[in-house]
Amino acid sequence: MSRHASVVHVLHPGDVACGERGDRLETLLGSCVAVILTDPRRTIGVMCHIVHSSGSLSEPGNAAHAGPAIDRMYALLTGRGIQPRMCEAYVYGGGNMFPHLFRSGNHVGERNIQAVIDRLADDGVQTLHEDVGGNVYRRLRWTVGPGEPEVAAVAV
Repeated sequence: MSRHASVVHVLHPGDVACGERGDRLETLLGSCVAVILTDPRRTIGVMCHIVHSSGSLSEPGNAAHAGPAIDRMYALLTGRGIQPRMCEAYVYGGGNMFPHLFRSGNHVGERNIQAVIDRLADDGVQTLHEDVGGNVYRRLRWTVGPGEPEVAAVAV
């Protein structure tokens, strides 16, 4: 029986990564949004780092955009025999990085949050926790397994 050697996946804007129990997924967020999907037993976890709420006509499969990023997450899960609708979601980020310009609503972070929340709801994926909005940067780390994701926020 072989043991899985833990891997650290550091996601940058537009990245999508899948890990097994014991692997670490991490990223830094401003107005971007990260989604974590995991099976209820927490044996597999997938994370994305979304930059834009809507897609690009010139790059329709670009995972920097919400739709293609979530599609890629679903493909990674189904490739491992896990149905996305059976997964649990965590959503982070979407901060207002320019509060002096956008005092409320309709900033890029808010649009990113709404695109992700709407898509997960439309797909029947349960969101367990959200840490979104505000005027903060977030450092997100999660080790695939029973523990909760760790988030540290720093004000703009």
